[in-house]
Order: sequence, then C-alpha cells, then structure tokens
Amino acid sequence: MKTMLIAAILLLAVSCKNDKDKAAHTTSVSTDSMIVKKDSPQQNTDDPIAEIKKEYGMLQAQLEEKKLRSNGFTYNCNEEPSGKVTFFSDKGEIKVIEHFYTEQSHFSASERYFIKNGEPFFIFREETVWNFDGGTPEKPITKDDITEMRIYLQHNKPLKCLEKKYSIRSDSKEKNISDQISGKEIQCNTDELLKTYQSLLKHKDQKREIKCL
Repeated sequence: MKTMLIAAILLLAVSCKNDKDKAAHTTSVSTDSMIVKKDSPQQNTDDPIAEIKKEYGMLQAQLEEKKLRSNGFTYNCNEEPSGKVTFFSDKGEIKVIEHFYTEQSHFSASERYFIKNGEPFFIFREETVWNFDGGTPEKPITKDDITEMRIYLQHNKPLKCLEKKYSIRSDSKEKNISDQISGKEIQCNTDELLKTYQSLLKHKDQKREIKCL
C-alpha cells in the first residue's frame, strides 16, 4: 500500500511538470509569433510615390496661397527659345522653379520643378502646339494639341512617368479637360529636363534679362 502511494505521488509530480513545460513552450511560441509579425516586411507601408504626392500637395498649397517668396528673370535668344524663369523660396531655400518658354510661333512649353533637400522630386511639364482649325478670317478657330508629363523622381532617377494627350479648340465650352483624362504610364528619359534644371539653378540670383540660358 505504501509503495502504491509513493508511485501515485511521483506520477502526479511528473504530470504537473509536463503541464508546466507545455504551458511555457506555448507562451514562448506565441510571443515569438508576435515579434515576427511585428518585424515582418509586410508591415512596412513606406510608399515613395505617396510621399511625393504628399510633398507636392503641400508645396502646391503654398504656391496657391502665395506663401513662397518669388524672384526671377527673362531671357531672349535671337534664333532660339525665349522665356521666363521664376524661383519660389521659403527661408532662403528654393522649393519650386517655374520655367515657361517658346521656341517657334506655334509652340510653347512650361515646366515646374518641385524640390526637397536640394533635389527635384516631381516635375510637371506641359507642351502646347497650336494651329488654325476653321472659322473665318474675322473669327478664326484655333486648336491646341497638349501633352502633359508628370514625373516622380527619387535621387534624380524617374520612379514613375505619366503622360496625357488631348486637344482644346478655342470655340469649345468644355472646361478642365485634363481632369477628365487618365494619365498613361510610360518609360521616360529625364536627362534633358535635369540638365535644364541645373542650368536654371546657375541663374538663381539673376534679376535682369539675359540673352540665353
């Protein structure tokens, strides 16, 4: 009888120890799973395009509210483009550069460079080619063929490029046509635009008209 009682006590002790070990293992796995989930790459929601849109929105709002200081100059080449350059700054730091120019009698273009930490992160470019498209000599009708480019940049490399193409007649009553068209993603080369950007920066302190960029 005494032997059976001792055996029962030993069996009970072993059983309790196994239950504690099992509980400890379960708690450890559960904690490890939470840590893995927390550190999982899937939890990283960083999106460079979303960040660019956010930065662009803030600068655009400052432009519209005229909160940025502006200065600029004009240039006029005899047989080459003539245009106007405007620098928009905040506390001495250039935030936006606007460049408008014409090359021929029927061609014009504008570029806006949005800048953060000394680098452009977004470029908006618009080209317009216009021609006569009917009407009368007294009241001619013209048509603008417009190409828009929206370029998202990171470290001077394009992340995404969107293109829109549409036409507007001078007798059209329809407004905001660009807003009704979705941008088409394309491959783009930004070398010339970034070259122009650097050329504009060289004249950031210019206040009088110059001949050429």
